[in-house]
Amino acid sequence: MTTWAEREARRIEKARTLLRPGVQDQVGAWADLGCGDGIFTAALYTLLDPGSDIYALDKNRRSLDALARNFAGSYPDSALHSILADFTHLLFLPPLDGLLMANSLHFIRRKKPVLKQIVTLLKPRGRLILVEYNISRGNFAVPHPLDEAGFLSLAAEVGLLQPRIIAKIPSTFLGQMYAGMGTAS
Repeated sequence: MTTWAEREARRIEKARTLLRPGVQDQVGAWADLGCGDGIFTAALYTLLDPGSDIYALDKNRRSLDALARNFAGSYPDSALHSILADFTHLLFLPPLDGLLMANSLHFIRRKKPVLKQIVTLLKPRGRLILVEYNISRGNFAVPHPLDEAGFLSLAAEVGLLQPRIIAKIPSTFLGQMYAGMGTAS
């Protein structure tokens, strides 16, 4: 019987490609905000060093239930903490070494106040990695996009140091996805 991770290996590897430059060989406490069913959470887990904790947050109970089943079957030794929560009201996590937001910020119209609050959860030198479609016009699935230039500007506005684009991949859905990263002061 194949595991979820084996069935989703192609999607997980694409996610790893985006995350690898900012996550490889990191250890500590990380959070995946808006984790959905866990493709990017799985990529994060496979890139972090053993002993890392991952807090996976989503406001959709079904997504979190799927994530729990997926991880139980594929990564039974993972230190995964699934939390039913809306990341726009996030004040209860421990200080984090890293934050991942993959395809979640494009649902937020007023990004700056939300991102400013989220950045406060990072330890000094903690990393924020944002994955988004590299588009500037919204649609039904990506209502409030943030292209790479927008990310670089927003990251600096919320106090992240050295904002940069760390990876890009083609996307059959909207042309291109990028991963941007900034570091907490």
